[in-house]
Formats: sequence, C-alpha cells, structure tokens
Amino acid sequence: MSLAFVFPGQGSQAIGMGRDLAEAFPAARHVFQEVDDALSQKLSKLMWEGPQEELTLTANAQPALMAHSLAVVRALEAEGGYILAERVALVAGHSLGEYSALTAAGAFDVATAARLLRLRGDAMQAATPPGTGAMAALLGAEIDLAREICDAAATDPETNTREVVEAANDNGGGQVVISGSKAAVERAIEIAKERGVKRAMLLPVSAPFHCALMAPAADAMAEALAGATMRAPLVPVVANVTAAKATDPAEIRDLLVKQVTGTVRWRECVAAMAAMGCERFVEVGSGKVLTGLMKRNAPEATALAIGTPADVEAFLKSV
Repeated sequence: MSLAFVFPGQGSQAIGMGRDLAEAFPAARHVFQEVDDALSQKLSKLMWEGPQEELTLTANAQPALMAHSLAVVRALEAEGGYILAERVALVAGHSLGEYSALTAAGAFDVATAARLLRLRGDAMQAATPPGTGAMAALLGAEIDLAREICDAAATDPETNTREVVEAANDNGGGQVVISGSKAAVERAIEIAKERGVKRAMLLPVSAPFHCALMAPAADAMAEALAGATMRAPLVPVVANVTAAKATDPAEIRDLLVKQVTGTVRWRECVAAMAAMGCERFVEVGSGKVLTGLMKRNAPEATALAIGTPADVEAFLKSV
C-alpha cells in the first residue's frame, strides 16, 4: 500500500505542541534545539508555554509547525528505524507545510528551513499594512463558484476600480478560502451569501496570504531561496501551485516563490497523490486539519495523524 506523508499549515499551532515528544524522544528534543539555535530564540519555550497570541504570529507559527513535524519524523527514524526515503512514496504540505515536507525529504536541513520560514513569516506580515487585507472561508462553495464570487467582488462600486480578491486555498469538500483587500473580501462575503453559499466568514488572520498583495513577500523569498542550500528531495514533493510532482531543486525554488502569491491547490494535490497510487495518508505534526480534509478529498484512502509519543508508538507498531 503506497503511503504519503502530509504536513500541516498555519492554524494548526497550539500551546504545548511538541513538548511531550521532546520529553519522550531525544531525537525530537534535538530538533527543537536546532530550531532554537537557528533562530537565536527559545521558540520551543513559546511553543510549550505560550502566550497564544505570540505563538500565532506568522513569524513564530511557521517555524514552530515545521519543528513539530520534523520532531515526529526524527522520532520515527530514531525509535523505529522508520526511514522516510525508504517507506514513503510522496510528500506534500499545506502552504508553509511544503517547507516541512521538503525538510523531511532531505531537501533542506532543519536550521535552513527554520530561517526561511522565519523570513517568510516576517515578509508575509510586512507585505501589507495592518488592517488593509483580510481572508474569508467560503463553506459550501467549490473553486469555480469561489472564483466567480471573487471576480464579482473585485470591483469597488463607488470608484469602479478593481481591488485584489482571489482564491487562496482550495481545500476541497466545499471549502475555499479567499484572500485580498479587506473591502473586496467583505464584498465577496455578501455576494457569497446572495449566491447561496452555506457559510461565508472572515478568518482571524493577520495578513491576506496567497494572493497578489503578497508580491513583496514573494520577492523576499526569491532572494532568500536563491541563497539557501537545497538538495533534491529523496522523495518527490507534490507542489501546492501545480498539484504535480517536483524533484528538481531549481524548479522547487521557483514553485516556493510562486506559492507565496498563488492558490494552494490542496484538493488537487490530494487527488494527484491518490491517482499516483497513494492509498494511505499520514499527517505529520500538529493537529488533524489535513486528516479531516482527507476524508472529503480521498474517501477511499485511509488517513491518520501522528503528533504525540503515543501516535508515534502506535504507528511504528502498525508498520
């Protein structure tokens, strides 16, 4: 049975994340230390003790989620001799989770990934002035309807000018997240209600991710990635922006830059992995968001999440 490892994105962070792994497994503890050292910050203390609002800041949440995911991967290796490159057919990650996937597959070392994600978080936060952008979830809308709503909402009726509002995440199962200028997103919510979308609501995020307003952050990432050491991943990554396999470092760099402003095509990524023969999906790290989505996007497949020492032990017994 072919297996894919998938890695969660922002929103899956929680106080206490990874602490039990660090207490149970020296290999996991070492990952958190590597991240702390790379960032010259006790990020692990923030992850384990809070405060929540500080952990939720994009620049902290992104490396924190990667650290938790990689702590699980290293624990599987050290405790059960479970070598990802020998056992896993494909990897993929949701937004920042793509960096976790690439690190797990050996493309980046942990310290490089931590520094890139810190920079990515800072750059995404700085790309728009506070309060000018927004994101909203459309529940009960498929991607084509979401794009129609965005197109209709983009025009400011008072000035007849176009503002940015785009599909940011196509999560599948009738869940699309849109992103853009606050006024345009608010118009989209009203239009969505008129078009019969079951629920349309603003999300508590600090910036409008995965839309054209993130262009300054994409430029910052292009520069950072050009200078970062990167190897070909030992396992192909299914990229957010193409929903196709990638293994060439130059192509992956380009895809990671495009990902900052592009739609996370998660529904299509899962469909692609299933079409390539993956029948089992393992969400590695904090939370179970992707596991929940998997049941909608690939109902024939089995999905489980590994985030705690008990999960690690149960998974190793199962294989």
